[in-house]
Amino acid sequence: MKKELEKVYAPKEFEDRIYQFWQENGYFKADPDPKKEPYTIVIPPPNITGQLHMGHALDETLQDILIRYKRLQGYAALWVPGTDHASIATEAKIVEAMKKEGISKEDLGREKFLERAWDWKRQYGGRIVEQLKKLGSSCDWSRERFTLDDGCSEAVKEVFVRLYEKGLIYQGERIINWCPHCLTSISDAEVEYSEQHGHFWHLRYPLADGSGWLELATTRPETMLGDTAVAVNPEDGRYKHLVGKTLTLPLVGREIPIVADDYVDREFGTGVVKITPAHDPNDFEVGLRHNLPVINVMTDDAHMTEDCGKYAGMERYEARKAIVADLEEGGYLVKVEEHVHNVGECYRCSTTVEPRVSKQWFVKMEPLAKPAIEAVKNGETKFVPERFDKIYYHWMENIKDWCISRQLWWGHRIPAYYCDTCGETVVSKEEPHTCPKCGATSFHQDEDTLDTWFSSALWPFSTLGWPEQTEDLKYFYPTNTLVTGYDIIFFWVARMIFSAVEHTGEVPFNTVLIHGLVRDEQGRKMSKSLGNGIDPLEVIDEFGADALRYMLASGNSPGNDLRYSEDKVKAARNFANKLWNATRFILMNLSDEITAPVLPDTLTLEDKWVLTKYNNLVKEVTENLDKFELGIAASKVYDFIWDYLCDWYIELTKTRIQAGGETALNAQKVLVYIMANCLKLLHPFMPFITEEIWQAIPNDSASIMIAKWPVYEDSLNFSAEEKDFEKIMDAIKGIRNARAEKNVPPSRKAVVYAATEHEELFRSCKAFFEKLASASDLQVAADWSIDGAVQVVTNDARLFIPMEDLIDKDKELERLNREKANCEKDIKMLSGKLSNEKFVSKAPANIVEQEREKLARAEEKMAKILESIQALG
Repeated sequence: MKKELEKVYAPKEFEDRIYQFWQENGYFKADPDPKKEPYTIVIPPPNITGQLHMGHALDETLQDILIRYKRLQGYAALWVPGTDHASIATEAKIVEAMKKEGISKEDLGREKFLERAWDWKRQYGGRIVEQLKKLGSSCDWSRERFTLDDGCSEAVKEVFVRLYEKGLIYQGERIINWCPHCLTSISDAEVEYSEQHGHFWHLRYPLADGSGWLELATTRPETMLGDTAVAVNPEDGRYKHLVGKTLTLPLVGREIPIVADDYVDREFGTGVVKITPAHDPNDFEVGLRHNLPVINVMTDDAHMTEDCGKYAGMERYEARKAIVADLEEGGYLVKVEEHVHNVGECYRCSTTVEPRVSKQWFVKMEPLAKPAIEAVKNGETKFVPERFDKIYYHWMENIKDWCISRQLWWGHRIPAYYCDTCGETVVSKEEPHTCPKCGATSFHQDEDTLDTWFSSALWPFSTLGWPEQTEDLKYFYPTNTLVTGYDIIFFWVARMIFSAVEHTGEVPFNTVLIHGLVRDEQGRKMSKSLGNGIDPLEVIDEFGADALRYMLASGNSPGNDLRYSEDKVKAARNFANKLWNATRFILMNLSDEITAPVLPDTLTLEDKWVLTKYNNLVKEVTENLDKFELGIAASKVYDFIWDYLCDWYIELTKTRIQAGGETALNAQKVLVYIMANCLKLLHPFMPFITEEIWQAIPNDSASIMIAKWPVYEDSLNFSAEEKDFEKIMDAIKGIRNARAEKNVPPSRKAVVYAATEHEELFRSCKAFFEKLASASDLQVAADWSIDGAVQVVTNDARLFIPMEDLIDKDKELERLNREKANCEKDIKMLSGKLSNEKFVSKAPANIVEQEREKLARAEEKMAKILESIQALG
């Protein structure tokens, strides 16, 4: 590493080099150490199909802040990286690529397809990892995991077999959510609902005996081909006499019964409901209660089946149009109403899902959910902010059995084997040798794979070696903090908690830090359709990773969305530039005697003031980080460095440094001490620039990454001196403001007369007024009476500046009279316009109002000009 700073702050020149330095020296690596307390974060594994986006950038930045902070505090801080195989998304990408070659999965066969999938993983799987490194993520890359690696796969099989043997995994025909595009089942949590405009079709179903009909309404007339009953409420007097009779299903001719069931709401619509057990979850339950047949009328890709007569082969919405037309022609359509309702869509591809009966594998959720709910209620795992525990409870308390099988080839294949002779099912981690039922030795494995979330639910412990009791697992588990967006509480967080409690007997993490989404500057969600996405890599290329990280961190408030702002990125870059230049000033004036950040024995008033401010900053930032108030902590470090260190203290030291001798050396020591420790406070947020500067200034460790986090010290609390110096600051600020109001340039010096009871204090700070308040001299007394002077009043002093020292009276009067003349013209013109009745009556109201506002501003300006002229008189 180099030992001096370039003249210009150029992050492109050093960020990659610094990251390589960190990796080569093993600073990211964490090992079990009995002398240290562990702190562990597991990364929410990004998909191998992924490209770094702003959501990733925020998520990884927050995790990196925490891990770097804890590392500096002396913890054995482990950040476990890894990626997810993402069954649906990855398989869809591969199938799409194959389609361009004119081949399908079936053409290749399972083995050849999986070879392609692994090639895909090798080609693209590492891409997002390299992008995370550009952001500065200090993960322990020696422990990188993949959800399909041998260790994670072993954990998946272990869990499946355990749950099956406990009766918590079962196979059965139930209603599930089916994506006709991805051609697989998906869980309830993977269905997103959007408001869509549709219709209620009111239909007549004739009684089979010809005595009349029943009217009902449906939003999905295409499913009527699979109706196997019509239901009414048993307490509904309108229909009691019809229960047990049959109807003739329109267009089909099949007789279906009228059944009574409490599920039907008498007050909704006509109180009559069509029952299609194969295509509606509620209808499925009604069908079980009444032993109704289940008729599936759709293929996997949402076309009508061969049993659907003239509609066979039609796409579902095409069939809907044809069926409605035929119902109208047959006299079965009563009316059509506009209807807005929530429609379920696949979260991966946004295709409308089809509820359908299918033979799948399920996890019984109620026994797993109860202890996971208790774990949060008793505080073993806390949500930050706390309000998110309500969302967690609501979902867990109303949870349904989890459909875990997927009709995909890429993923963990279900460890269930079927005897080729008798069909017996054997669940085992390895293929069985003999059938326990018939003794045969030939088996075939279940074709389906497991839901991606099944494996990622084990992530906090499978990545540390479970089910083996490894040293890593014993030391680093349970993990400490999970950082994730509020959009995957159901997908992932809840599943990790119930899986961990079930299989390890402990919660997977003690805190879940929830963040929001990164939106665009207008507050809109970033999306391809809007074209408003921001590529973090482009931002890093232009402004540097530190600027992007700081913008994301400082704008973050737990649980809330934040808006990306290029102006704020630029402001962060400007802050980095100010820090860079401040350091260069220190280095250019640094004595060779100073080799480490150590304070001098003798401290001046301003030294004690800045050290007290710094000491309080350490205490507050540490408290903020411990409470996950990362944005507040970032802003406080920024404010101290910019305002107190750069704008005040460094300016105050310039005179001392120029004077030379012991006072200069002491000032340099304080500057180095403050700068070195501020770099530590800033390091979690802006790691690259802090390391580059650390290597250039006197320091006490080979890398800032392995330095010690600053701690509050009572010996640095000079509260009396702090208050005294702030009396001087208030006076200087007041003088600056008064000069700025009168546009007095800094080069024009003026005598300042201070009337104060703190005479000795003000006299001792004469040099500060000369340096920072453009004072040619400072005269101090208990009181002054000076005519024609500008007065500045603070809590501790009255300050007088003779007007003639500030301005040339004749020239100022000349300027003010010119402004007065111009202002009089404006007032005359505006008053004339507004006194013209034609203008007021004919001009648009907003134009008239604008003219009135202009007149009011002109009159206000005139009053100030006259006041200034009078003051000079």
